[in-house]
Parts: sequence; structure tokens; C-alpha cells
Amino acid sequence: MMRKLNEADFQAVLSIINDAAVAYKGKIPTDCWKEPYMPAQELKEEIERGVQFYGYTQRCALVAVMGIQPVGDVTLIRHAYTLTNHQRQGIGEKLLIYLLGLAQSKRILVGTWETAPWAVRFYQKHGFILLSRQETNKLLRKYWTIPERQIETSVVLEQERRLQ
Repeated sequence: MMRKLNEADFQAVLSIINDAAVAYKGKIPTDCWKEPYMPAQELKEEIERGVQFYGYTQRCALVAVMGIQPVGDVTLIRHAYTLTNHQRQGIGEKLLIYLLGLAQSKRILVGTWETAPWAVRFYQKHGFILLSRQETNKLLRKYWTIPERQIETSVVLEQERRLQ
């Protein structure tokens, strides 16, 4: 079941992000990896910047999270994570489709590490187009609040759609 998450879910969201992010260890640049991958303060700041998390529950337990963030004229899909032992079951796809339905803008952007081809393929499977390095850098600087090193090592994918 899908649901909008709230303050009471904070620790569960943090736990899911840090469990699932282990997939990046050894794949992303070592100077970008940290443990925990996302500290509580960073998650708090993301929520304060307008990331609204949604979650997927199974048997009353939260097993996946994904955020949506309207920023100016675009919508960002942020922090998509599924617990390691629940991956490859279509849960991320269900969350993404749900969030795409909530998006109010014509352009939807998602950023991920360029050394995470599984993530890039996931978004491409759902109609997102991988953007050029020049466009990626421009968009990351405009819509995200991330370190320069992360900009250098990330990619942006875009889905453009017609609004009713």
C-alpha cells in the first residue's frame, strides 16, 4: 500500500535509505561515500527544502520510500530507495508511477550517480531520457542543493509530458 509519509516515519525513512544505499558502496567515488550514507540531519534538511516522501508498506511495515519535490517549473523525483530484501519486486516502479501521477509540472527530473547503471536503466524503462553532461551540470546547479563533486559524478534524466 502507498501512503504519504510524515514526521512519525522519519526513523523508518532514514533506515530504508541507509540500508538500500549500500548498493552504492564501492560503485560511487570513495570521496562521495559516507557512513551512514544519509545522516539524520541531511534527511531533515531535505524535508525542510520541500522533499515530500511517500512510502510503500507490506504487512504494515514500510519497505520503500521515494520523494517528490516541486522546484520552480520542474518536479524532482528524489531519494528512491527500497529495502535490500524487498528489491526486484516492482515496488520502486509502483512508487515512481504513483509519484509521477502527483507531479504538477510538465518536466520531471531525476538525478542519480553516473556509476549506478541499474538506476539509470530503471528510469529509462519508465520513459526518462538521459541528458548530456552539459545539460546535467546546468540542471543540477539550478534545481538541486548538492556538492560540486556530486555534480561532477551524477547524471540527470528527464521525462517531459503533456499536462491536461
